[in-house]
Amino acid sequence: MVTETAGVNVTTRLSSKPRPVLLVGSVPLGSATEVFETVGRELGTLVRRIPDGETGERASWISWQRHVLRTADGLEIGGERKGPDGTIYPRYKVRAGGSPDQVNFGRLGYADMAISSYAEFARLHALGKVPAGTRFQVSLPTPFAVVFAHIVPAEHRILWPIYERALLAEIDSMMQSIPPQDLSIQWDIAVEIDGVLEIPSMAKEYGIGELVDGIARVSNHVPIDAELGLHFCYGDPGHKHVIEPKDAGLMVELANRLGHVIRRPVTWVHMPVPRDRDDNAYFAPLGNLTLGSNAEFYLGLVHLTDGIEGARRRLSAATKVVANFGVATECGFGRRPRETIPALLALHRQIAELNLI
Repeated sequence: MVTETAGVNVTTRLSSKPRPVLLVGSVPLGSATEVFETVGRELGTLVRRIPDGETGERASWISWQRHVLRTADGLEIGGERKGPDGTIYPRYKVRAGGSPDQVNFGRLGYADMAISSYAEFARLHALGKVPAGTRFQVSLPTPFAVVFAHIVPAEHRILWPIYERALLAEIDSMMQSIPPQDLSIQWDIAVEIDGVLEIPSMAKEYGIGELVDGIARVSNHVPIDAELGLHFCYGDPGHKHVIEPKDAGLMVELANRLGHVIRRPVTWVHMPVPRDRDDNAYFAPLGNLTLGSNAEFYLGLVHLTDGIEGARRRLSAATKVVANFGVATECGFGRRPRETIPALLALHRQIAELNLI
């Protein structure tokens, strides 16, 4: 268990040992090599796993999957959708006169990118530029997220299992080239939250049980020797949440439900903390959080805009409810200017080493 009774002040029991740091995924540097070297140098053993930064075409999360839909066998354009950034893009459906059995997404690209990045990770690890014991992290969208964004609503449930099989095949391909003991896989759980469960009309279309089962299916596919992480997210277009959470309650419910249906250990869980939330009400639901005895818990309370003092306030509020947790940002760094990354990484270290005793 990582939780304490809600309202009990546990700050006097905190160790002076630095908190671990989690990098959620995207880091807008020039290449995977630059990400590995920069993170290894700036954070060292504070990070237990390092992502490749999702650089280049992957910087906008699932947007790069549009080319997969455009070239997939058996699909055609069936409508359009406005994204959180205002961009209009097509949505697809099964080709007229065809059938779902004829749909083939082909290679999605996640495995190819991961295998290429891992080779560089391993090279830098051998040179000592990546700390010993650090794993390579691959952050993936849930299949539901891609289908929800890029498929016409009437065919979500038709094409969801087909895309899911394609994404699980990507994991299988990774495992042929990446030793599982070097690999961490994180599921980015965003659309289920800010696109469905926080919107009453959408929550009637997709119950929490159906969404939890979908996340559990793909989680159970991750080999036992690889790590499994769950990143809960409210989005960050324009550095704003798609929907502002009233508290951590929904994420706690999701984490607890997933803990009952995922049949393998969950290595870590990450939850965001909005910049202006240093009140007891936001953190109170964490008193009901139940995780496996060895699971790591991370709070995304690092905000560059208010630095160490803002983090101190959020840490102080959080530690009234939960004692043992690491630190992170709310989401990936992908939408940030590249020149801000050194200062942001330095802030992670400062906050990880902050002693509240």
